[in-house]
Amino acid sequence: MFSDPENNIKQFGLAPGMLVADFGSGSGFYTMAEARAVGSSGKVFAVDIQKDLLQKLKNNLRDNHLSNVEIVWGDLEKLGGTKLREGSLDAVTVCNLFFQIENKDSLCLEVKRILRPNGRVLVVDWDASFGGIGPAQADVVPKMQLAAIFQDHGFVLDREIDAGAHHYGLIFRKANKK
Repeated sequence: MFSDPENNIKQFGLAPGMLVADFGSGSGFYTMAEARAVGSSGKVFAVDIQKDLLQKLKNNLRDNHLSNVEIVWGDLEKLGGTKLREGSLDAVTVCNLFFQIENKDSLCLEVKRILRPNGRVLVVDWDASFGGIGPAQADVVPKMQLAAIFQDHGFVLDREIDAGAHHYGLIFRKANKK
């Protein structure tokens, strides 16, 4: 079984009224699960650099009658690239993306910039390369390496989730400023 966005978002514990960003939203599998979880009193910012995928997401949102999502064209590898306000969000998801990102530190710093103190981030990514399924082995980011990147930038590992047979899922919490 591959990664199940509905199950992973349920394990992340989003609640009605929350403000969430979906980094690398693509055509929106996680975005739609998040939009349902935060309800009409919440909001999801779907951020991607690929405009064609954002257009596909707009169509998917319309077809699924979800109106609590704002589409954001942005560069996740650039500090400030999401154009979202600093310290404004409760949670961020980065799913099936980290293996594609060249500047992993910048992405992590952008997550930190937009999260409120004690805000959470769910990272779901590929465990390995599975012979044509998923990324090339050279692009896979091992779970411990990913944890070290987030911890180096002031995040605390909260817990791991069961993200499916070929994925791992880690939830981090932004440490309070001291």
